[in-house]
Amino acid sequence: MTTPALAVTGATGFLGGRVAADLAARGIPQLLVVRSPERAPRLAGAEVRSASYGDRDAAVAALRGADTLFLVSAAESSDRLQQHRTVVDAAAEAGVAHVVYTSFAAAAPDAVFTLARDHFHTEQHIRESGMAWTFLRNSTYMDFMELMVGDDGAIRGPAADGRVAIVARDDIVRTAVAVLLDPSAHAGRTYDLTGPEALTLAEVADTLSRARGRSIRFENETVPEAYASRAHYGAPDWEVDAWVSTYTAIASGDMATVSGDIETVTGTPAQSFSSWLRTHDR
Repeated sequence: MTTPALAVTGATGFLGGRVAADLAARGIPQLLVVRSPERAPRLAGAEVRSASYGDRDAAVAALRGADTLFLVSAAESSDRLQQHRTVVDAAAEAGVAHVVYTSFAAAAPDAVFTLARDHFHTEQHIRESGMAWTFLRNSTYMDFMELMVGDDGAIRGPAADGRVAIVARDDIVRTAVAVLLDPSAHAGRTYDLTGPEALTLAEVADTLSRARGRSIRFENETVPEAYASRAHYGAPDWEVDAWVSTYTAIASGDMATVSGDIETVTGTPAQSFSSWLRTHDR
C-alpha cells in the first residue's frame, strides 16, 4: 500500500481531529500519528501509526514515507520544547519535506506569555532542520474566554486595558486545511490567525453577558494578586507563570494585533466573537 503523503498529528484532540476529518471528507489520504491508536478516529483513507513526540525512533518509523507533516503543538508541559525538537528531528530523518506547525501569537524568545517562547524556539528548530515550513500563529481561542469566568461571574487577571484578537478554532481548522491542500504555495510563510477585532477583557465580559443572559464582569488584578489567587492550585511554577502571563501578555499589547491572514488563505473572513457565540452554546 502506498504511504499517504500527508501526516497529521493530534488527531485524538480537537484541532488535529477536525483537520483530519475535513481532509478525509475531501478524499485526502493521510497518516494519523497518535500516542494512543485505539483513540484515533476511523477515517476513510487514513492509516494510523503510533508514536509520541518524545520517542525519536518511534516518530521516525511513524513518519517514514510522509512528505508533509501537520505538527500540532504538544500539550503544555515543562519539557514541551524538548518534545518538539525530538519530533522535528525525527521528521527530518524520516524524509519529511515540509512541516506545517501550529505556533502561537507573538512568539519570541522574550515573549511576555511564557509558553510563546517555546513556540519561538520550536519555529527556529524547524527553520534550521532543512525542511520547508509554514507557521500558523494562533491567537487565544474564543472558547477559552468562558473558561476564564469564575463561579462568581468574574474574569480576573492582570490584563488591564490591553486587547486580545481572539480567534475561533473553526477558523484555524479551515485555514490549516487550506494550507495542507497545497503546502508548497505556503512554504516559508508565517500566518497570524486572529479574529477580526481586538477586545479588552471588559469588552469580552460584556459580550458574554449579552450572549449568555447573565452578569459577567472583568476585575483587574495586580501581578502579585494574580499569583496569590492561583497559589491554592498547587501547580508547578512554570504553569502558574503561564497562567498569569496569559493576562500580562494582553496588558503588554502583544495580543492586540488583528490580522487578515485567515481571509487571505481561505477567502472567507474570520468570525467575530459575538457571531461565534450565537452558534456555540457552552
